[in-house]
Amino acid sequence: MAKPKFKSYNQGQVSLFPPTLDEKVPKNSPARIINQIVDNLDLSKVIETYKGGGTTAYNPRMMLKVVLYSYLNNIYSSRKIEQALTDRVSFMWLSGNQTPDHNTINRFRSSHLKDSIHEVFTQVVVMLVEMGCLSLEVAYIDGTKIESRANRYTFVWRKSIEKYKERLEEKIHKVLGMIEEGIAQDNNPEDDPPTPFNSEEIRKRVAQINRENRSKEEQKAIKTDSDATFMRMKEDHMLNGQLKPAYNVQISTENQFISHYDFYPNPTDTLTLIPFLNGFENRYNILPDKVVADSGYGSEENYEFMQVNDIEPFVKFNYFHKEQKKAFKKNGFLSQNLYYNVDEDYYVCPMGQHMNKIGKKRCKTASGYTSTATIYEAKNCKGCPLKCLCSNAKGNRRVEVNHNLNRHKQKARELLTCEEGIYHRSQRAIEPESVFGQTKSNKHYNRFRHFNKDKVLMDFAIFAIAFNLGKLHLKGLADKEILCFLEKYGQKGDIILFFIKIEINSKSFSSINNNNQKIAA
Repeated sequence: MAKPKFKSYNQGQVSLFPPTLDEKVPKNSPARIINQIVDNLDLSKVIETYKGGGTTAYNPRMMLKVVLYSYLNNIYSSRKIEQALTDRVSFMWLSGNQTPDHNTINRFRSSHLKDSIHEVFTQVVVMLVEMGCLSLEVAYIDGTKIESRANRYTFVWRKSIEKYKERLEEKIHKVLGMIEEGIAQDNNPEDDPPTPFNSEEIRKRVAQINRENRSKEEQKAIKTDSDATFMRMKEDHMLNGQLKPAYNVQISTENQFISHYDFYPNPTDTLTLIPFLNGFENRYNILPDKVVADSGYGSEENYEFMQVNDIEPFVKFNYFHKEQKKAFKKNGFLSQNLYYNVDEDYYVCPMGQHMNKIGKKRCKTASGYTSTATIYEAKNCKGCPLKCLCSNAKGNRRVEVNHNLNRHKQKARELLTCEEGIYHRSQRAIEPESVFGQTKSNKHYNRFRHFNKDKVLMDFAIFAIAFNLGKLHLKGLADKEILCFLEKYGQKGDIILFFIKIEINSKSFSSINNNNQKIAA
Protein backbone atom coordinates (compact mmCIF):
# COMPACT_ATOMS: atom_id res chain seq x y z
CA MET A 1 0.00 0.00 0.00
CA ALA A 2 1.41 3.38 -1.08
CA LYS A 3 2.23 5.88 1.63
CA PRO A 4 -0.04 8.98 1.53
CA LYS A 5 1.60 12.32 0.71
CA PHE A 6 0.52 15.68 2.04
CA LYS A 7 1.30 19.23 1.00
CA SER A 8 3.64 21.09 3.30
CA TYR A 9 1.90 23.01 6.03
CA ASN A 10 3.69 25.73 8.00
CA GLN A 11 1.71 28.57 9.52
CA GLY A 12 4.83 30.55 10.32
CA GLN A 13 6.30 30.32 6.83
CA VAL A 14 7.61 33.65 5.51
CA SER A 15 7.49 34.44 1.79
CA LEU A 16 10.18 36.62 0.23
CA PHE A 17 7.71 38.12 -2.25
CA PRO A 18 4.26 38.00 -0.64
CA PRO A 19 1.31 38.06 -3.06
CA THR A 20 -0.90 41.16 -3.27
CA LEU A 21 -4.50 41.06 -2.12
CA ASP A 22 -5.56 41.73 -5.70
CA GLU A 23 -4.36 38.25 -6.62
CA LYS A 24 -6.63 36.75 -3.97
CA VAL A 25 -9.82 38.41 -5.28
CA PRO A 26 -11.35 36.50 -8.22
CA LYS A 27 -11.73 38.36 -11.48
CA ASN A 28 -15.50 37.78 -11.49
CA SER A 29 -15.98 38.80 -7.85
CA PRO A 30 -18.84 41.25 -7.18
CA ALA A 31 -16.32 43.23 -5.13
CA ARG A 32 -14.68 44.28 -8.40
CA ILE A 33 -18.02 45.46 -9.78
CA ILE A 34 -18.65 47.60 -6.72
CA ASN A 35 -15.09 48.90 -6.88
CA GLN A 36 -15.45 49.95 -10.53
CA ILE A 37 -18.87 51.54 -10.10
CA VAL A 38 -18.09 53.52 -6.94
CA ASP A 39 -14.80 54.78 -8.43
CA ASN A 40 -16.87 56.47 -11.14
CA LEU A 41 -19.60 58.04 -9.02
CA ASP A 42 -19.78 61.69 -8.12
CA LEU A 43 -19.63 61.75 -4.31
CA SER A 44 -19.37 65.52 -3.92
CA LYS A 45 -22.62 65.63 -1.88
CA VAL A 46 -21.20 63.00 0.49
CA ILE A 47 -17.91 64.89 0.82
CA GLU A 48 -19.80 68.08 1.69
CA THR A 49 -21.04 66.44 4.88
CA TYR A 50 -17.48 66.33 6.28
CA LYS A 51 -16.19 69.24 8.33
CA GLY A 52 -12.68 70.52 7.83
CA GLY A 53 -9.95 70.47 10.44
CA GLY A 54 -9.17 67.88 13.07
CA THR A 55 -7.74 64.49 12.34
CA THR A 56 -7.91 62.78 8.97
CA ALA A 57 -11.08 60.89 8.06
CA TYR A 58 -11.47 57.65 6.17
CA ASN A 59 -12.00 58.13 2.45
CA PRO A 60 -15.78 58.21 1.83
CA ARG A 61 -15.31 56.32 -1.45
CA MET A 62 -13.65 53.45 0.43
CA MET A 63 -16.33 53.53 3.13
CA LEU A 64 -19.11 53.40 0.53
CA LYS A 65 -17.50 50.41 -1.19
CA VAL A 66 -17.27 48.53 2.09
CA VAL A 67 -20.86 49.31 3.11
CA LEU A 68 -22.30 48.36 -0.29
CA TYR A 69 -20.32 45.13 -0.40
CA SER A 70 -21.47 44.31 3.14
CA TYR A 71 -25.13 44.74 2.20
CA LEU A 72 -24.55 42.65 -0.90
CA ASN A 73 -23.34 39.87 1.41
CA ASN A 74 -26.27 40.20 3.84
CA ILE A 75 -24.12 41.94 6.45
CA TYR A 76 -26.05 44.88 7.90
CA SER A 77 -24.59 45.21 11.40
CA SER A 78 -21.73 47.71 11.80
CA ARG A 79 -20.01 45.36 14.24
CA LYS A 80 -20.12 42.49 11.76
CA ILE A 81 -18.78 44.80 9.04
CA GLU A 82 -15.92 45.72 11.38
CA GLN A 83 -15.18 42.03 11.89
CA ALA A 84 -15.31 41.29 8.14
CA LEU A 85 -12.69 43.98 7.53
CA THR A 86 -10.20 41.96 9.58
CA ASP A 87 -10.86 38.40 8.43
CA ARG A 88 -12.19 38.51 4.84
CA VAL A 89 -9.83 39.10 1.94
CA SER A 90 -12.37 40.81 -0.33
CA PHE A 91 -13.15 43.35 2.41
CA MET A 92 -9.43 43.93 3.02
CA TRP A 93 -8.93 44.52 -0.71
CA LEU A 94 -11.81 47.03 -0.95
CA SER A 95 -10.67 48.92 2.15
CA GLY A 96 -6.98 48.87 1.30
CA ASN A 97 -6.30 47.05 4.58
CA GLN A 98 -7.87 49.89 6.56
CA THR A 99 -10.02 48.90 9.52
CA PRO A 100 -12.58 51.52 10.62
CA ASP A 101 -14.41 50.48 13.79
CA HIS A 102 -18.14 49.94 14.08
CA ASN A 103 -18.77 53.44 15.44
CA THR A 104 -17.09 54.99 12.41
CA ILE A 105 -19.09 52.76 10.05
CA ASN A 106 -22.37 53.58 11.78
CA ARG A 107 -21.57 57.29 11.83
CA PHE A 108 -20.76 57.19 8.11
CA ARG A 109 -24.16 55.69 7.34
CA SER A 110 -26.27 57.81 9.65
CA SER A 111 -24.46 61.16 9.25
CA HIS A 112 -22.80 61.22 5.84
CA LEU A 113 -25.15 59.04 3.76
CA LYS A 114 -28.53 59.96 5.25
CA ASP A 115 -29.31 62.68 2.70
CA SER A 116 -26.85 62.03 -0.12
CA ILE A 117 -27.34 58.28 -0.67
CA HIS A 118 -30.51 58.87 -2.70
CA GLU A 119 -28.56 60.83 -5.30
CA VAL A 120 -25.97 58.04 -5.39
CA PHE A 121 -28.78 55.55 -6.07
CA THR A 122 -30.01 57.73 -8.94
CA GLN A 123 -26.54 57.85 -10.48
CA VAL A 124 -26.29 54.06 -10.37
CA VAL A 125 -29.69 53.68 -12.07
CA VAL A 126 -28.65 56.13 -14.79
CA MET A 127 -25.50 54.10 -15.39
CA LEU A 128 -27.66 50.98 -15.71
CA VAL A 129 -29.82 52.83 -18.25
CA GLU A 130 -26.73 53.69 -20.26
CA MET A 131 -25.62 50.05 -20.16
CA GLY A 132 -28.98 48.99 -21.56
CA CYS A 133 -30.16 47.20 -18.40
CA LEU A 134 -33.02 49.65 -17.88
CA SER A 135 -35.06 52.02 -20.01
CA LEU A 136 -37.26 53.74 -17.37
CA GLU A 137 -40.11 53.43 -19.89
CA VAL A 138 -42.03 50.82 -17.91
CA ALA A 139 -42.48 50.60 -14.14
CA TYR A 140 -43.67 47.45 -12.42
CA ILE A 141 -44.96 48.77 -9.11
CA ASP A 142 -45.81 46.89 -5.96
CA GLY A 143 -45.55 47.27 -2.22
CA THR A 144 -44.69 45.17 0.80
CA LYS A 145 -44.67 45.72 4.54
CA ILE A 146 -41.36 45.64 6.38
CA GLU A 147 -41.38 45.69 10.16
CA SER A 148 -40.04 48.69 12.04
CA ARG A 149 -37.34 48.46 14.65
CA ALA A 150 -39.86 49.64 17.23
CA ASN A 151 -40.60 47.21 20.04
CA ARG A 152 -43.43 44.92 18.95
CA TYR A 153 -45.22 45.05 22.30
CA THR A 154 -44.58 48.55 23.73
CA PHE A 155 -45.31 50.55 20.62
CA VAL A 156 -48.26 52.46 22.15
CA TRP A 157 -47.34 52.16 25.83
CA ARG A 158 -47.23 55.92 26.33
CA LYS A 159 -50.83 56.25 25.13
CA SER A 160 -51.85 53.46 27.48
CA ILE A 161 -50.25 55.28 30.40
CA GLU A 162 -52.13 58.48 29.57
CA LYS A 163 -55.40 56.58 29.15
CA TYR A 164 -55.25 54.69 32.46
CA LYS A 165 -53.37 57.29 34.50
CA GLU A 166 -56.46 58.64 36.27
CA ARG A 167 -57.74 55.15 37.14
CA LEU A 168 -54.38 54.11 38.55
CA GLU A 169 -54.09 57.24 40.67
CA GLU A 170 -57.64 56.70 42.01
CA LYS A 171 -56.77 53.15 43.03
CA ILE A 172 -53.57 54.35 44.72
CA HIS A 173 -55.54 56.89 46.79
CA LYS A 174 -57.99 54.19 47.88
CA VAL A 175 -55.13 51.92 48.96
CA LEU A 176 -53.51 54.74 50.91
CA GLY A 177 -56.83 55.48 52.62
CA MET A 178 -57.15 51.85 53.68
CA ILE A 179 -53.60 51.93 55.08
CA GLU A 180 -54.36 55.04 57.15
CA GLU A 181 -57.55 53.44 58.46
CA GLY A 182 -55.66 50.26 59.42
CA ILE A 183 -53.01 52.28 61.26
CA ALA A 184 -55.67 54.12 63.23
CA GLN A 185 -57.35 50.88 64.34
CA ASP A 186 -54.13 49.03 65.11
CA ASN A 187 -53.76 49.54 68.88
CA ASN A 188 -52.75 46.41 70.80
CA PRO A 189 -51.06 47.29 74.13
CA GLU A 190 -50.34 43.66 75.10
CA ASP A 191 -47.84 43.18 72.26
CA ASP A 192 -44.57 44.95 71.82
CA PRO A 193 -45.21 48.39 70.44
CA PRO A 194 -44.94 48.13 66.66
CA THR A 195 -42.89 50.44 64.61
CA PRO A 196 -45.14 53.40 63.93
CA PHE A 197 -46.33 53.84 60.35
CA ASN A 198 -46.21 57.23 58.77
CA SER A 199 -48.90 57.50 56.14
CA GLU A 200 -47.33 60.61 54.62
CA GLU A 201 -44.02 58.78 54.25
CA ILE A 202 -45.80 55.86 52.55
CA ARG A 203 -47.54 58.29 50.23
CA LYS A 204 -44.24 59.86 49.21
CA ARG A 205 -42.67 56.44 48.68
CA VAL A 206 -45.52 55.27 46.43
CA ALA A 207 -45.33 58.49 44.43
CA GLN A 208 -41.59 57.99 43.96
CA ILE A 209 -42.06 54.40 42.77
CA ASN A 210 -44.78 55.59 40.42
CA ARG A 211 -42.46 58.24 38.95
CA GLU A 212 -39.64 55.73 38.50
CA ASN A 213 -41.89 53.21 36.78
CA ARG A 214 -43.42 55.87 34.60
CA SER A 215 -40.02 57.18 33.50
CA LYS A 216 -38.95 53.66 32.55
CA GLU A 217 -42.09 53.11 30.49
CA GLU A 218 -41.72 56.54 28.88
CA GLN A 219 -38.18 55.60 27.90
CA LYS A 220 -39.57 52.46 26.27
CA ALA A 221 -42.12 54.57 24.43
CA ILE A 222 -39.42 56.96 23.20
CA LYS A 223 -37.57 54.03 21.70
CA THR A 224 -40.48 53.34 19.35
CA ASP A 225 -40.62 54.60 15.77
CA SER A 226 -43.04 57.50 15.53
CA ASP A 227 -43.05 57.35 11.71
CA ALA A 228 -44.15 53.72 11.58
CA THR A 229 -47.78 52.56 11.46
CA PHE A 230 -49.54 49.50 12.84
CA MET A 231 -49.97 47.04 9.96
CA ARG A 232 -50.93 43.40 9.73
CA MET A 233 -47.90 41.46 8.56
CA LYS A 234 -47.91 38.37 6.39
CA GLU A 235 -44.57 37.28 7.85
CA ASP A 236 -45.73 36.91 11.44
CA HIS A 237 -43.12 35.45 13.81
CA MET A 238 -45.91 34.58 16.28
CA LEU A 239 -48.02 32.94 13.53
CA ASN A 240 -51.19 34.57 14.83
CA GLY A 241 -51.57 37.61 12.57
CA GLN A 242 -50.59 40.31 15.04
CA LEU A 243 -50.48 43.99 14.17
CA LYS A 244 -46.95 45.36 14.23
CA PRO A 245 -45.32 48.76 13.61
CA ALA A 246 -44.15 48.72 10.00
CA TYR A 247 -43.61 50.71 6.81
CA ASN A 248 -45.38 50.23 3.49
CA VAL A 249 -42.39 49.95 1.13
CA GLN A 250 -43.21 50.79 -2.49
CA ILE A 251 -40.77 49.99 -5.30
CA SER A 252 -40.75 50.03 -9.08
CA THR A 253 -38.67 47.50 -10.98
CA GLU A 254 -37.61 46.76 -14.53
CA ASN A 255 -35.70 43.62 -15.47
CA GLN A 256 -35.67 42.98 -11.71
CA PHE A 257 -33.59 46.11 -11.07
CA ILE A 258 -34.99 48.57 -8.53
CA SER A 259 -35.62 51.86 -10.33
CA HIS A 260 -37.38 53.78 -7.56
CA TYR A 261 -38.47 53.37 -3.93
CA ASP A 262 -40.40 55.22 -1.25
CA PHE A 263 -42.07 54.57 2.12
CA TYR A 264 -45.62 55.36 3.21
CA PRO A 265 -47.67 55.08 6.42
CA ASN A 266 -50.72 53.80 4.49
CA PRO A 267 -51.44 50.12 5.16
CA THR A 268 -53.02 49.85 1.67
CA ASP A 269 -51.54 50.72 -1.71
CA THR A 270 -54.33 52.81 -3.25
CA LEU A 271 -53.15 56.21 -2.03
CA THR A 272 -49.45 55.55 -2.67
CA LEU A 273 -49.38 55.45 -6.48
CA ILE A 274 -49.64 59.18 -7.23
CA PRO A 275 -46.99 60.34 -4.71
CA PHE A 276 -44.80 57.44 -5.82
CA LEU A 277 -44.98 58.48 -9.48
CA ASN A 278 -44.37 62.10 -8.48
CA GLY A 279 -41.25 60.94 -6.66
CA PHE A 280 -40.20 59.02 -9.77
CA GLU A 281 -40.54 62.21 -11.81
CA ASN A 282 -38.62 64.24 -9.22
CA ARG A 283 -35.79 61.73 -9.39
CA TYR A 284 -35.47 61.42 -13.19
CA ASN A 285 -37.50 64.37 -14.51
CA ILE A 286 -39.60 61.93 -16.56
CA LEU A 287 -42.55 59.66 -15.92
CA PRO A 288 -42.69 56.06 -17.14
CA ASP A 289 -44.67 55.46 -20.33
CA LYS A 290 -46.32 52.38 -18.84
CA VAL A 291 -47.29 51.44 -15.31
CA VAL A 292 -48.00 47.81 -14.40
CA ALA A 293 -49.61 47.13 -11.03
CA ASP A 294 -52.18 44.91 -9.33
CA SER A 295 -55.76 45.71 -8.34
CA GLY A 296 -54.68 47.48 -5.16
CA TYR A 297 -53.85 50.53 -7.29
CA GLY A 298 -56.96 50.49 -9.50
CA SER A 299 -58.84 53.56 -8.27
CA GLU A 300 -60.51 56.36 -10.22
CA GLU A 301 -58.05 58.89 -8.84
CA ASN A 302 -55.05 56.85 -10.00
CA TYR A 303 -56.51 56.19 -13.44
CA GLU A 304 -57.25 59.89 -13.83
CA PHE A 305 -53.68 60.82 -12.91
CA MET A 306 -52.24 58.37 -15.42
CA GLN A 307 -54.55 59.64 -18.16
CA VAL A 308 -53.56 63.27 -17.57
CA ASN A 309 -49.86 62.32 -17.73
CA ASP A 310 -50.19 60.06 -20.82
CA ILE A 311 -49.26 56.89 -18.93
CA GLU A 312 -50.63 53.62 -20.23
CA PRO A 313 -52.37 52.01 -17.22
CA PHE A 314 -51.73 48.28 -17.21
CA VAL A 315 -53.32 48.39 -13.77
CA LYS A 316 -55.95 45.90 -12.66
CA PHE A 317 -59.12 46.87 -10.85
CA ASN A 318 -61.41 45.06 -8.43
CA TYR A 319 -63.33 42.22 -10.05
CA PHE A 320 -61.03 42.18 -13.10
CA HIS A 321 -60.41 38.45 -12.78
CA LYS A 322 -63.89 37.73 -11.49
CA GLU A 323 -65.58 39.36 -14.47
CA GLN A 324 -63.68 37.06 -16.83
CA LYS A 325 -65.58 34.04 -15.49
CA LYS A 326 -68.73 32.72 -17.16
CA ALA A 327 -70.76 32.85 -13.94
CA PHE A 328 -70.14 36.59 -13.71
CA LYS A 329 -70.89 37.29 -17.36
CA LYS A 330 -74.15 35.28 -17.33
CA ASN A 331 -75.49 36.86 -14.14
CA GLY A 332 -77.98 39.38 -15.56
CA PHE A 333 -78.87 40.76 -12.13
CA LEU A 334 -75.45 42.35 -11.52
CA SER A 335 -75.37 46.10 -12.06
CA GLN A 336 -72.32 45.68 -14.30
CA ASN A 337 -74.37 43.54 -16.69
CA LEU A 338 -77.49 45.70 -16.90
CA TYR A 339 -78.21 47.26 -20.28
CA TYR A 340 -77.37 51.00 -20.37
CA ASN A 341 -78.87 53.44 -22.86
CA VAL A 342 -76.17 56.06 -23.35
CA ASP A 343 -78.28 58.56 -25.31
CA GLU A 344 -81.20 58.72 -22.86
CA ASP A 345 -79.13 57.87 -19.74
CA TYR A 346 -81.09 55.03 -18.19
CA TYR A 347 -80.58 51.38 -17.28
CA VAL A 348 -82.88 48.45 -18.00
CA CYS A 349 -83.55 45.88 -15.29
CA PRO A 350 -83.85 42.11 -16.04
CA MET A 351 -87.66 42.50 -16.31
CA GLY A 352 -87.32 45.28 -18.91
CA GLN A 353 -88.20 48.14 -16.57
CA HIS A 354 -86.35 51.42 -17.02
CA MET A 355 -84.15 52.61 -14.17
CA ASN A 356 -83.99 56.40 -14.45
CA LYS A 357 -81.52 58.82 -12.92
CA ILE A 358 -82.72 60.30 -9.65
CA GLY A 359 -79.63 62.07 -8.41
CA LYS A 360 -75.88 62.08 -7.80
CA LYS A 361 -73.65 61.15 -4.89
CA ARG A 362 -70.26 62.69 -4.19
CA CYS A 363 -67.59 61.34 -1.90
CA LYS A 364 -64.09 62.55 -1.12
CA THR A 365 -61.05 60.31 -0.67
CA ALA A 366 -58.44 60.72 2.04
CA SER A 367 -56.23 62.56 -0.46
CA GLY A 368 -58.98 65.08 -1.28
CA TYR A 369 -60.10 63.67 -4.65
CA THR A 370 -63.85 64.01 -5.27
CA SER A 371 -65.61 61.10 -6.92
CA THR A 372 -69.13 61.36 -8.36
CA ALA A 373 -71.61 58.48 -8.74
CA THR A 374 -74.98 58.67 -10.48
CA ILE A 375 -77.97 57.01 -8.78
CA TYR A 376 -80.56 55.16 -10.85
CA GLU A 377 -83.84 53.74 -9.51
CA ALA A 378 -86.48 51.44 -10.96
CA LYS A 379 -90.02 52.83 -11.16
CA ASN A 380 -91.86 50.00 -9.44
CA CYS A 381 -90.42 46.74 -8.13
CA LYS A 382 -93.53 45.80 -6.14
CA GLY A 383 -94.87 42.43 -7.19
CA CYS A 384 -91.89 41.65 -9.45
CA PRO A 385 -91.35 37.86 -9.55
CA LEU A 386 -87.57 38.38 -9.80
CA LYS A 387 -87.36 40.76 -6.84
CA CYS A 388 -85.79 38.17 -4.54
CA LEU A 389 -83.03 37.53 -7.09
CA CYS A 390 -82.54 41.12 -8.13
CA SER A 391 -82.40 43.15 -4.92
CA ASN A 392 -82.67 42.87 -1.12
CA ALA A 393 -83.96 46.43 -0.76
CA LYS A 394 -87.41 46.95 0.76
CA GLY A 395 -88.33 49.49 -1.88
CA ASN A 396 -87.39 49.85 -5.52
CA ARG A 397 -83.94 48.76 -6.62
CA ARG A 398 -81.25 51.40 -6.86
CA VAL A 399 -77.81 51.26 -8.44
CA GLU A 400 -74.92 53.69 -8.05
CA VAL A 401 -72.75 54.00 -11.15
CA ASN A 402 -69.48 55.91 -11.47
CA HIS A 403 -69.37 56.51 -15.23
CA ASN A 404 -65.92 58.06 -15.16
CA LEU A 405 -64.48 55.07 -13.30
CA ASN A 406 -66.23 52.69 -15.70
CA ARG A 407 -64.65 54.52 -18.62
CA HIS A 408 -61.20 54.12 -17.06
CA LYS A 409 -61.90 50.47 -16.30
CA GLN A 410 -62.85 49.84 -19.92
CA LYS A 411 -59.57 51.31 -21.12
CA ALA A 412 -57.61 49.29 -18.56
CA ARG A 413 -59.57 46.17 -19.52
CA GLU A 414 -58.63 46.62 -23.18
CA LEU A 415 -54.96 47.09 -22.30
CA LEU A 416 -54.83 44.18 -19.89
CA THR A 417 -56.48 41.72 -22.27
CA CYS A 418 -54.41 42.57 -25.36
CA GLU A 419 -51.22 40.68 -26.21
CA GLU A 420 -48.96 43.28 -24.62
CA GLY A 421 -51.14 43.41 -21.51
CA ILE A 422 -51.00 39.64 -21.07
CA TYR A 423 -47.21 39.84 -21.30
CA HIS A 424 -47.02 42.60 -18.66
CA ARG A 425 -49.42 40.74 -16.37
CA SER A 426 -47.25 37.63 -16.51
CA GLN A 427 -44.11 39.72 -16.11
CA ARG A 428 -45.43 41.54 -13.04
CA ALA A 429 -45.36 38.31 -11.05
CA ILE A 430 -41.62 37.92 -11.65
CA GLU A 431 -40.67 41.59 -11.33
CA PRO A 432 -41.40 43.27 -7.95
CA GLU A 433 -42.66 40.03 -6.41
CA SER A 434 -39.36 38.27 -7.00
CA VAL A 435 -37.42 41.30 -5.75
CA PHE A 436 -39.40 41.26 -2.50
CA GLY A 437 -38.90 37.51 -2.24
CA GLN A 438 -35.14 37.86 -2.59
CA THR A 439 -35.11 40.81 -0.21
CA LYS A 440 -36.88 39.03 2.62
CA SER A 441 -35.92 35.39 2.10
CA ASN A 442 -32.48 35.38 0.50
CA LYS A 443 -31.17 38.70 1.80
CA HIS A 444 -32.92 38.39 5.20
CA TYR A 445 -33.84 42.07 4.98
CA ASN A 446 -37.19 41.74 6.75
CA ARG A 447 -36.87 44.23 9.59
CA PHE A 448 -35.37 47.70 9.72
CA ARG A 449 -32.51 48.50 12.05
CA HIS A 450 -33.00 52.24 12.43
CA PHE A 451 -35.62 54.58 13.86
CA ASN A 452 -37.46 57.30 11.92
CA LYS A 453 -38.23 57.49 8.24
CA ASP A 454 -35.08 59.40 7.16
CA LYS A 455 -32.70 56.78 8.49
CA VAL A 456 -34.89 53.90 7.37
CA LEU A 457 -34.94 55.36 3.83
CA MET A 458 -31.17 55.76 3.97
CA ASP A 459 -30.70 52.13 4.93
CA PHE A 460 -33.03 50.87 2.21
CA ALA A 461 -31.28 53.06 -0.38
CA ILE A 462 -27.97 51.38 0.45
CA PHE A 463 -29.67 48.01 0.17
CA ALA A 464 -31.25 48.96 -3.19
CA ILE A 465 -27.88 50.01 -4.65
CA ALA A 466 -26.22 46.81 -3.45
CA PHE A 467 -29.16 44.78 -4.78
CA ASN A 468 -28.87 46.37 -8.24
CA LEU A 469 -25.12 45.84 -8.41
CA GLY A 470 -25.56 42.24 -7.31
CA LYS A 471 -28.18 41.76 -10.02
CA LEU A 472 -25.80 43.31 -12.56
CA HIS A 473 -23.16 40.79 -11.56
CA LEU A 474 -25.56 37.83 -11.73
CA LYS A 475 -26.80 38.83 -15.18
CA GLY A 476 -23.25 38.42 -16.48
CA LEU A 477 -23.00 42.00 -17.76
CA ALA A 478 -20.16 42.76 -15.45
CA ASP A 479 -16.69 43.13 -16.83
CA LYS A 480 -17.05 43.86 -20.54
CA GLU A 481 -20.11 46.09 -20.29
CA ILE A 482 -18.81 48.15 -17.38
CA LEU A 483 -15.31 48.57 -18.72
CA CYS A 484 -16.58 49.55 -22.17
CA PHE A 485 -18.96 51.98 -20.54
CA LEU A 486 -16.30 53.57 -18.35
CA GLU A 487 -13.89 53.95 -21.28
CA LYS A 488 -16.36 56.35 -22.88
CA TYR A 489 -15.95 58.83 -20.06
CA GLY A 490 -12.30 58.71 -19.02
CA GLN A 491 -9.26 56.70 -18.04
CA LYS A 492 -9.41 54.17 -15.24
CA GLY A 493 -8.09 55.55 -11.98
CA ASP A 494 -9.37 59.12 -12.37
CA ILE A 495 -11.13 60.51 -9.35
CA ILE A 496 -14.30 61.32 -11.31
CA LEU A 497 -14.71 59.74 -14.74
CA PHE A 498 -18.44 59.99 -15.05
CA PHE A 499 -20.42 62.87 -13.64
CA ILE A 500 -24.15 63.30 -13.79
CA LYS A 501 -25.60 66.35 -12.14
CA ILE A 502 -28.86 65.46 -10.45
CA GLU A 503 -30.68 67.89 -8.21
CA ILE A 504 -33.52 65.82 -6.77
CA ASN A 505 -35.49 68.79 -5.54
CA SER A 506 -34.93 71.16 -8.48
CA LYS A 507 -35.46 68.46 -11.15
CA SER A 508 -32.20 69.19 -12.98
CA PHE A 509 -31.64 66.14 -15.10
CA SER A 510 -30.85 65.41 -18.74
CA SER A 511 -33.76 63.75 -20.53
CA ILE A 512 -33.79 60.08 -21.42
CA ASN A 513 -35.70 59.48 -24.65
CA ASN A 514 -37.26 56.31 -25.97
CA ASN A 515 -34.17 55.43 -27.99
CA ASN A 516 -31.92 55.40 -24.92
CA GLN A 517 -29.87 58.29 -26.24
CA LYS A 518 -26.68 59.17 -24.42
CA ILE A 519 -27.12 61.06 -21.19
CA ALA A 520 -24.99 64.17 -21.08
CA ALA A 521 -23.84 65.66 -17.86
